[in-house]
Amino acid sequence: MKTVLIKEDILSRNNERAKDVRALTKTKNVFYVNVMSSPGAGKTTLLKKLIPLLSEYRIGVIEADIDSEKDALDVERATGVRTIQMHTGGACHITCQMSMEALEALGLDGLDVVFLENIGNLVCPAEFDTGANMNLVLTSVPEGDDKPLKYPLMFEVASAVAVTKTDVCPVFDFDREKAVANIRKRNAGADLFFVCAKTGEGIPELAEYLKKRIASEVGHE
Repeated sequence: MKTVLIKEDILSRNNERAKDVRALTKTKNVFYVNVMSSPGAGKTTLLKKLIPLLSEYRIGVIEADIDSEKDALDVERATGVRTIQMHTGGACHITCQMSMEALEALGLDGLDVVFLENIGNLVCPAEFDTGANMNLVLTSVPEGDDKPLKYPLMFEVASAVAVTKTDVCPVFDFDREKAVANIRKRNAGADLFFVCAKTGEGIPELAEYLKKRIASEVGHE
């Protein structure tokens, strides 16, 4: 009798599909960013503030939600960039097949950068490689400084971590040094940013970081 580990098989097939996504974006010379966080951490708001600081690039956005077109409409209205809404049909994560279909629906011709706003969830999205060039993980001040200890994989797969909503630090029991230490416990190499969409703190620095990543990986200046 043979025992099949379904989860491992699913992840293995997803990882193979990720190679196809990377081949597509490489052929089109597109830098692909997977943005992940819990619900309400500020993914959509950050994109609305960040994209105007990347105006030298032709940008597309994929908004993933279980339902509604609200986020896609918000981003499109605020930034004017090419945007599509992807509904997951109840799924709590994005697979590489879904990633590929969304990229094809968005259309990569004429684009330099694509942001995928993943489903708000700190568990499942971390398990599925989307084929992105990098994973940008957000964690907000109201969530506390201990999130990396509770959701290790999400922070382990992060290329960069942005701590959002820093303007409310005085209201919450949040320690920046503890937050950094806890992130470092899970990922010593992730680049860290403290940002606030309301005050603008850290967003120019995050934009400059992305510009360097884009230039180094796909050559766009």
